[in-house]
Amino acid sequence: MRRLVALALAASLVGPVALSAQKPAKQKGTSQDSQVTVVFGSTQREAARLYFVEQYGRGNCPPGLAKKQNGCLPPGQAKKRYAVGHALPHGMVVGTVPVGLSVRIGPAPSGYRYGMLDGDLVKLAVGSLLVVDAIEGLVR
Repeated sequence: MRRLVALALAASLVGPVALSAQKPAKQKGTSQDSQVTVVFGSTQREAARLYFVEQYGRGNCPPGLAKKQNGCLPPGQAKKRYAVGHALPHGMVVGTVPVGLSVRIGPAPSGYRYGMLDGDLVKLAVGSLLVVDAIEGLVR
């Protein structure tokens, strides 16, 4: 009889814990999920562009190449060694971001880091070196 009472008591204590561990039901029209944006925002893009204009000037890029926003490179030379959405190849060296630019764009989100690659500012996932986003054409 004592075992039966002890078992019933244990079941009554475990039952509410198991129910409270379940995820709450989602309701339509409410936003309970928090989303983290890992791409560069418009303020970060503008801050990066202004930083490089101040440091290196606008340059003497012809209007036809300037509107392509590829760092003033002719079409045959504008190839990148990386692609957004893909991991960097092994052995690729990512440059450090200038301190002045780091201050302007702020710290990278947790699990990501910034780097300079092929004249572009890139956001990389730490560990996998997945290129999440890039601001292209900053340095010729």
